Amino acid sequence: MPRKIKFIFPLLLFASLSHQAIAELSADQIDRLGKDLTPLGGEKAGNADGSIPAWDGGLTQAPSSFVYGQHYPDPFSDAVQFTITSSNMSEYADKLTEGHKALLSTYSDSYKMNIYPTRRTAAAPQRIYDATKTVAATARLTPDGNGVQGAVVGIPFPIPSNGLEVIWNHLLRWRGVDLKRHIGQAAPTRGGDYTLVEFNDEIRIKYSHPGITEEALNNIILKFTQEVVSPARLAGGILLVHETLNQNKENRNAWLYNPGQRRVRRAPNVAFDNPGTASDGMRTNDQFDMYNGSPERYDWQLVGKKEIYVPYNNYQLQSPALKYSDILTPLHINQDYPRYELHRVWIVDAVLKPGARHIYKRRTFYIDEDSWQVLAADQYDNRDQLWRVSEGFAINHYDVPNLWTTLEVHTDLQAGRYLAIGLTNEFEPYNFRVKLSESDFTPAALRRQGIR
Repeated sequence: MPRKIKFIFPLLLFASLSHQAIAELSADQIDRLGKDLTPLGGEKAGNADGSIPAWDGGLTQAPSSFVYGQHYPDPFSDAVQFTITSSNMSEYADKLTEGHKALLSTYSDSYKMNIYPTRRTAAAPQRIYDATKTVAATARLTPDGNGVQGAVVGIPFPIPSNGLEVIWNHLLRWRGVDLKRHIGQAAPTRGGDYTLVEFNDEIRIKYSHPGITEEALNNIILKFTQEVVSPARLAGGILLVHETLNQNKENRNAWLYNPGQRRVRRAPNVAFDNPGTASDGMRTNDQFDMYNGSPERYDWQLVGKKEIYVPYNNYQLQSPALKYSDILTPLHINQDYPRYELHRVWIVDAVLKPGARHIYKRRTFYIDEDSWQVLAADQYDNRDQLWRVSEGFAINHYDVPNLWTTLEVHTDLQAGRYLAIGLTNEFEPYNFRVKLSESDFTPAALRRQGIR
């Protein structure tokens, strides 16, 4: 589908991996980090008309009303600047994703985007900034791009030269160290009925652990368990994943505990376009966390960087003042609550390789320049028709600090339905202070946890 895009940077196209640079950054390039670039590689300056401010370090101080263990109070009292609807979307078309244009057009009576002042809140600990500057001198893609070498802790490619480097920045971005969360997932019918699926997640992000070395990493980015808590017909199933850094050296390892059989089995299908857990077929495995897993089935093209209205600072969507029924409305989530801001994002097109299999023939990702978080994604079917639109509603967990999604929504334009995952309004918020251990993430631990 041809598109006319006005880019901030010159058009960058890399048709195949054989043409993608894998050399480390020069000393002069690395020296830009923390100067004209942020420590993670974003442009520090604002834009020409001031609608995007300069980055000043991000949000690193919690508001006085914040109490750890409770939800994150909105640090801003901003008013809506303006609202984009189907009737005025043409005025803002050059700053909208193809997915948002489609949502505005498809649901013209109800879908809207409330635009707020831009707040560049993304921040990370100083050790992540220091590590980024260190690994920028050594990080490189494996020859086929299906892995990263010479990197640990920091963002490997803060000044990317191709689409694969950008997507690996997302996969290796700073999210914390150890984490526990209790989240909800719902896939409402067209009429708005839904059954809430509850998960207990535990995540150990080895890549980001203080003092970790590439050798000690042992090729593992993170370890993840997800237990289905409800409804009763699904409860008790547990997934364990070991995600790898060089996926040619070793593919993702996954196991499933089946409560009916009380057995742990290998789960090689937990990847790519197989349906996500209890998702009613509304998302693929690799849509979780906006994108995860091996990039091997696509050719990745770095299209450029552009100013786009994207979800950002969505504190309302995790507020305990809202019930899930307030958010989960027919056709799409209640658009009274999301916050959209103008940010510079990297645009990456993923085109399915000849002979490769995936239900999405093409995908376009919009990645935040300040955090490397994927904030939006458009997924196309085999007819080159826009099929599903994904939004990552991010907040800055300012006590960590990190910028990460508090809710993901995947809207199916053809089915007239959507999937929302990450709901925490009626549960406890994320716990970033938990201390997990390697022994929590073994098949034997899975078996013990299932028997309890």
